[in-house]
Amino acid sequence: MNEYDIALKSVLRRLTGGVLRDLTGFSVTRWHNVELPAVQNRRADMLGETRNGTLVHIELQSTNQPGMALQMLEYAAAIHGQYCRFPQQMVLYVGEAPLRMKGGIAGPQLECNCGSDAAWQ
Repeated sequence: MNEYDIALKSVLRRLTGGVLRDLTGFSVTRWHNVELPAVQNRRADMLGETRNGTLVHIELQSTNQPGMALQMLEYAAAIHGQYCRFPQQMVLYVGEAPLRMKGGIAGPQLECNCGSDAAWQ
């Protein structure tokens, strides 16, 4: 498939005007480098399984981390890669400072929440 990928990418990058928009619904004005850095050796704090097979991922956090919701999304993807299912997730905040982290992250066709809305500011 790699041979086809290279040829198709080359053709698609050269499409201009309405052709690409007709194919994808998007008018791309610039292409980015596709090399994405890999996260190495990620370890979830706690990953359990309930009697009914639900995976439960708990992260212990003692400080407010601005990127915690994105980190939880990365954990969810890695856990899914390992177990072929997404976990129920929560962050157990044990810090002294008031909780200020966002409880989720959202984008187009994406939403990840790691805990009860009531527990997050």
